[in-house]
Amino acid sequence: MRARLPDAALVAALAALGPAGARPLAAQDVYHGCGMAGNAAGARAQALNLLKNRYAAPAAAEMDSSATLATLLAPGDDRSRWSDRRGASIVGYVRNVKPGGFETSNCLAKGRLDRDTHIELVPDPQDPSGLPVIVEVTPRWRALMAARGVDWSTATLRRQLLGRWVRVTGWLMFDAEHANAAANTAPGHPHDWRATAWEVHPITDLLVVPKPR
Repeated sequence: MRARLPDAALVAALAALGPAGARPLAAQDVYHGCGMAGNAAGARAQALNLLKNRYAAPAAAEMDSSATLATLLAPGDDRSRWSDRRGASIVGYVRNVKPGGFETSNCLAKGRLDRDTHIELVPDPQDPSGLPVIVEVTPRWRALMAARGVDWSTATLRRQLLGRWVRVTGWLMFDAEHANAAANTAPGHPHDWRATAWEVHPITDLLVVPKPR
């Protein structure tokens, strides 16, 4: 079970650590005028935004090999199943790619390049009713990849990934803001649109792979 600090202490601790501890050369603490905590008003939302906006990839020692698409989809209250200080690399079928909404993590930016990209992963493309795991590309990582000559815009990712199998690597993160819309934490809720509130967010690596056997 994850040890939880008081909200204000968690914000201070994460801010002191910086994103993932080791900062890349191209620091992204402020992106297009938006800080790591975004423009959230409360300490809890600020702490969540600090996790969303990490811009260093998890190290090999920080990866949790037990986190797979199957284990993320496993039913049951999963609030404490994983740690948001660990990374994961999961394989799934891309059912949808779309722009994220106007979120405090991005200071409510409206331009698509300044908003997250939401990718829905499912294990079975033949089951349209199965609820997905959500993984997300963030504006900071989109900018870092653009500096390497790689286009992670939402339109390009949709064109390249939709209907394909991918391996997604990044940070595990429990998005508490959506716990009331996830089957594992709100079972039987008529408005559930996702299997779990756990995400890979931010994505730090994407690779199209063959269909698993």
